[in-house]
Amino acid sequence: MDNVDTYFLCGGCQTAESVARRLADFLSTATQTIDIAIYSFSLCPEPRNIIESTLRERQDAGVRVRIAYDARLGQDSLGGLGSDYCDINTPTFVKSLNFPSMAVSGYQALMHHKYVVLDGATPDARIWTGSLNWTDDAWTLQENNVIILQSPHLAAYYTHDFDELWVDGNLAPSGTMDSGEATLQYGGEPAHVLVNFSPGEGEWIDEAIANQIDRTNSRATLAFVVLTSSRILRAIQGLMQRGVPITGIYDEMQMAGVKYQWKMVPANHWKIPAFEEIVQYAQLVGKTSTPYTPQSKHDFMHNKVMVLDDAVVTGSYNFSRHAQRNAENSLIITSPKLAETYRRYIVRIADQYRPVGTPAPGVSAPVGLSPEDAQGG
Repeated sequence: MDNVDTYFLCGGCQTAESVARRLADFLSTATQTIDIAIYSFSLCPEPRNIIESTLRERQDAGVRVRIAYDARLGQDSLGGLGSDYCDINTPTFVKSLNFPSMAVSGYQALMHHKYVVLDGATPDARIWTGSLNWTDDAWTLQENNVIILQSPHLAAYYTHDFDELWVDGNLAPSGTMDSGEATLQYGGEPAHVLVNFSPGEGEWIDEAIANQIDRTNSRATLAFVVLTSSRILRAIQGLMQRGVPITGIYDEMQMAGVKYQWKMVPANHWKIPAFEEIVQYAQLVGKTSTPYTPQSKHDFMHNKVMVLDDAVVTGSYNFSRHAQRNAENSLIITSPKLAETYRRYIVRIADQYRPVGTPAPGVSAPVGLSPEDAQGG
């Protein structure tokens, strides 16, 4: 059996119940521990019942369940505004489940993980991670990817990171000395996995991704919600200068908000033409999502993926300066077969939103940014 598995989502391609069943199938295999680090967790009754009943059944079987979540998601709560039950904020929702939980916060930083570690101290340890939050909009309206790793060696790093968050709910000390690597299998062939965590390794993650771009010679395929890191922007410019083909998709409305922020900071003005040149060179497809408000539908193109020759960069880590301060996990997986799997997925979702002869609009006014993606630095 392969040590690496994938699960891809796109807007309108699956129901919340089908995602809940997929996640529940994963959770139901736990025999000792379930550690969940999730940025946003709030579900309508049907998917909630699937996940809650699975966790309850595992807890009744003697499995320890712990949930760490971002404390700040209660600050723009929809609760008490006459909104639908499905709009309950994450802290209230998690507390209503009545499992052991920890609200995690940091100064101007997010607990932005989306991972689960099952049986972390056993030979059967497994990890579920990627870009997928646990909300109905994320499960039905957004493009996201999940990657599942069966590796006690890598699970030890995730468990250590989780335990750091669990100590006192302060994300600032987390991610230090949590870097690790292992060679797994995908499609019957070796897949070398490197994992790192921020904020402890935030600057190193940014540099590692840029270095991976610098080493790319054949082609780059991108799928991102925001791209603001100076080092990564310049690395992609280097690909253009060398004539390396680039394709992919991004969230046009989230990046429109980022460009407006760049306009407000003279030191960031250079990023506006730099990004527009990348879009033009690569003919990147922009998904026109709904500008963020707490009440709006959250239908972002939410992936954080780069396929660079035979390497896949994925995880919760946005390609932004702010992500360096967040609690994030980032994976670089070298595997030709996995790279091709991700590349096919990105091409498919790009084709779904590809406009016919429509130029990208300019930015003339502020555009709403989701709290996790308001990272225009």
